[in-house]
Amino acid sequence: MDAVAGVTRDRNYGKSDWNGYEFSVIDTGGYVVGSDDIFEAEIRKQVTLAMEEADVIIFMVDGREGLSPLDEDVAKMLRKSKKPFYLCVNKIDTPSNFYDHSEFYALGFEHIFPISAISGSGTGELLDEVVKHFTKEEENNNDDLPRITIVGRPNVGKSSIINTFLGKEQNIVTPLAGTTRDSIYTRFNSFGFDFYLVDTAGLRKKKKVEENLEFYSVMRAVRAIENSDVCILMCDASEGFDAQDISIFGLAARNRKGVVVVMNKWDLVEKDQKTHKEYEELVKKRLAPFNDVPVIFTSVLNKQRIFKVLETAVAVYQNKQRRVSTSELNDTLLPIIKNQPPPMVKDKMVKIKFVTQLPTPFPAFAFFCNLPQYVREDYKRFLENRIRERWNFSGVPIEIYFRKKS
Repeated sequence: MDAVAGVTRDRNYGKSDWNGYEFSVIDTGGYVVGSDDIFEAEIRKQVTLAMEEADVIIFMVDGREGLSPLDEDVAKMLRKSKKPFYLCVNKIDTPSNFYDHSEFYALGFEHIFPISAISGSGTGELLDEVVKHFTKEEENNNDDLPRITIVGRPNVGKSSIINTFLGKEQNIVTPLAGTTRDSIYTRFNSFGFDFYLVDTAGLRKKKKVEENLEFYSVMRAVRAIENSDVCILMCDASEGFDAQDISIFGLAARNRKGVVVVMNKWDLVEKDQKTHKEYEELVKKRLAPFNDVPVIFTSVLNKQRIFKVLETAVAVYQNKQRRVSTSELNDTLLPIIKNQPPPMVKDKMVKIKFVTQLPTPFPAFAFFCNLPQYVREDYKRFLENRIRERWNFSGVPIEIYFRKKS
């Protein structure tokens, strides 16, 4: 976050939930008109595309700066969009400036929400109205089959690997980046496997997303990740494991999806006896702290280690479903905790008494203790590592919560 105008230049994607409704959030750059700045021209395009894709629009204005002609221009755009929108006046931080939002009624909007983004004041009322436009959709896949999504940058071999899995030209494959525009679901039922394979549009850096069609493809890919069980992250080994690969990995991990990293085009890499191990160590180092992830080196063209990709993806799905009994957790972890207790913070001694796995669709564990607010992040990581050493959660993010022991 920065006070300088124009810092947010791209659309930023995030996941949120409110009162049981889950939804994606797009944060756009500030809308600017009448500027020769090339970045501001791009921001205008980003905002317009985001508005076209959105189901609900939150129009945020600056309560301290007051009403501006630019606010009036944006208000006209919103009326033309015919999308539900809410006027949100930010920086209403104190009782003394609460009524600063009233001048924005001049825009002709019936409902205005004064908020403070810093303190969160007023955001609950805003979100209550926003989620009224959403429905709690049932899962599209009603047969409970795992959904394994192929994700990655354009032209890394996603469609090719699906064609190899299926033994036919199911998807169009060309050397041109961006051939796959939609997410394509294909049932795979052979070799003892039964699941849905999902091919998505290639995820490229946002600054390269120039046409509307490709923007929608990116959004469909993001949604495919959100609705998947396991993501196979395809990368080009000949180009290295770059920042965009890490960004896609982070998106899958934040959505608590299982992940298998596949370094494709391994046949194009010059190598010796140490290359494989060194490359894998480099990938896992860049994925830290969540690096308990399988890394497979393939050549789709030469059909090398293709079956291992499927086998590993299914194993990661099973890891995601793994349940550990409360008695086994306590018998294993409490002696470890006793031997290495949480470090003292502000002369406070944290005593962990009990641990159980939560009934969530991803591995999550609750540690009950006397002072949960004093457990440090490094000790949380310590406990996660002990869990991973004892039980196989490879490829699956783990959530750890500390709760007050009553």
